[in-house]
Amino acid sequence: MVKKTPGRPRQGESLTRERIIEAAIELLDLSGEEGLTFRALSERLATGPGAIYWHIANKSDLMAAACDAVVARTMHESVIVTTPEQTIRAVALGLFDAIDEHPWVGSAITSSVGLSPLVRILEHVGQQIRALRLPDAQQWSAVGTLMAYILGVSKQNAANGQFARTRGLDRSDFLEAVSTAWSELDPKEYPFVRSVAGQFREHDDRIDFITGIDLILKGISSPGHRSGSRSKRAATPHSFVSPDKRASG
Repeated sequence: MVKKTPGRPRQGESLTRERIIEAAIELLDLSGEEGLTFRALSERLATGPGAIYWHIANKSDLMAAACDAVVARTMHESVIVTTPEQTIRAVALGLFDAIDEHPWVGSAITSSVGLSPLVRILEHVGQQIRALRLPDAQQWSAVGTLMAYILGVSKQNAANGQFARTRGLDRSDFLEAVSTAWSELDPKEYPFVRSVAGQFREHDDRIDFITGIDLILKGISSPGHRSGSRSKRAATPHSFVSPDKRASG
């Protein structure tokens, strides 16, 4: 996904909801949610706050619209008319990259009023799970697991990137330092961690992410999962929606 160069609107260009949303996305990318104010947005659009309020009710509405625009664009670009598994991989990786590029999206997805961005993702993934002909009783569990993994890992990856940038950390140097520290741990107390120290130094976050998707899809396709048996715990709501949002539907 190519980043757009922020800039002021051309003189005479009409103010639309779409232009406001794109300007909001630029501000969010530059300064995060705290930097998105109607004053800053007015300056970027060379207009008054009243003109913006004509199209956008408040900041919550603007955040939801900005998040939905990014998610809708990602869903459109990730559509692949091949197998359900390939489409799920494409959607997952598209969201991983989108949240990495727009870190604020990770939180906005599950906090937006009405959860429109979340519903878009849920529908795309759910349709592919249906296409796999999974038993009806297993579909929610499968979709919920995928959603929790995709959103959780993508959000954490974006947070790690922001942490590194704000502290001026070089990824290679950081991984080298951690890998060296792990390799020096007590072999009796930490045999596994020592054994993967070298792999951690060379690992690729995107490859690790898609490998996790493949493991989940393999589990979904396994005979045991397709048999229709599941525990009561598996039937509980997944954590990709915050508790307050789950309660409100």
